[in-house]
Amino acid sequence: MKFIGFTLLLCCLMGAAKAQTATPAPVTLGKNDTIRTAMTNLDGELVPWIVEPEVRIVDTRIFASEADRQNYRRLRYNVMKVLPYARFAGQRYRQLQRDLAVTADRKKQKELVSTCEGEIKNLFNKEIKNLTISQGEVLIKLIDRETGQTSFAMVKELKGGFKAFMFQSVASIFGHNLKETYDPEEQKDIEAILNQAGYNSYSN
Repeated sequence: MKFIGFTLLLCCLMGAAKAQTATPAPVTLGKNDTIRTAMTNLDGELVPWIVEPEVRIVDTRIFASEADRQNYRRLRYNVMKVLPYARFAGQRYRQLQRDLAVTADRKKQKELVSTCEGEIKNLFNKEIKNLTISQGEVLIKLIDRETGQTSFAMVKELKGGFKAFMFQSVASIFGHNLKETYDPEEQKDIEAILNQAGYNSYSN
């Protein structure tokens, strides 16, 4: 029995040694077994590119005074208050441009513009008319950021120069300027608020 046990153990050891020295069979990869990826040669070593989700690094802002802090908080409130209206204006304007582009019928085009104008007026009568002067000023800037055009230019394009002049005249009574543009460098606080909220405009 000891001899048989010794023989079996010897056979196992020989088999294990043979298995270690044997060359493994080549692996054939099919088209579905290969993942193509971009690579960079880094000091002689190929390093694959791995796409990671965006990481935002936000520093804690230090205000010079409590008044500055309150002004920033008030601006943030105003921006978030009017942002939905600016987004609606941008979406509706782009939709109107697409609708106008697919028809050459002047009557149909006037109907499309009239429908868009009616929707804007309906929104104004329900909500926008209750905005403060500061909120209205922010809204005019955000519309320019959202569409790439000033409110004055949009009215002039759709309703003509005289209508745009009348709108501008009425807006000036309430302290607004429909020709006001949005400059990210000048409006750094608004831009920071929008970026922190994770919002990018259609035109940016």
